[in-house]
Amino acid sequence: MLKKVILALLLVIALPFIIALFIPKSYHVERHVVIERPVEPVFSYIKHLKNQGNYSRWDQMDPNMQKTYKGEDGTVGFVSTWRSDDPEVGAGEQEIIKIDENKRIDFELRFIEPFQSTDPAYMTTESVSGGTKVAWGFQGNMDYPINLMLLVMDFEQVLGNDLQVGLENLKEILEAPTN
Repeated sequence: MLKKVILALLLVIALPFIIALFIPKSYHVERHVVIERPVEPVFSYIKHLKNQGNYSRWDQMDPNMQKTYKGEDGTVGFVSTWRSDDPEVGAGEQEIIKIDENKRIDFELRFIEPFQSTDPAYMTTESVSGGTKVAWGFQGNMDYPINLMLLVMDFEQVLGNDLQVGLENLKEILEAPTN
């Protein structure tokens, strides 16, 4: 009887690790919005990382976040560093790694706290009838066995909602009448 209890206990402990072997380790989230402005001024605004403080959901979660910058904003190699006491914001840095003018900007996000991770993100612009379609995307990776969290947390929805809030804020800013 004791052998059966021990075997059952071992199975219960091992089962999540076995399941995690078959769960994807990466996820991709993308949201978009159409802004009633031409591509050039929209892209010119989003390629400057300092402007994210005006529309990013994460920037708005902690108005007291400490930020530092290195390099020339809006150019490859520019780095924006943040540190917050809010555990949902944490600490890290974002670097512009590639710019395809008026089309796409690629970032590398390096999270330091509350976890360490390096993940790619991007924003794209595309001319559409009535304005500019802006997409904001993020790709993440969760190593085994942490990838088990992908079963219990819907990263597509959680991160997607934050991206969408940021894009709606961006739309409001860029469509505001100029004085």
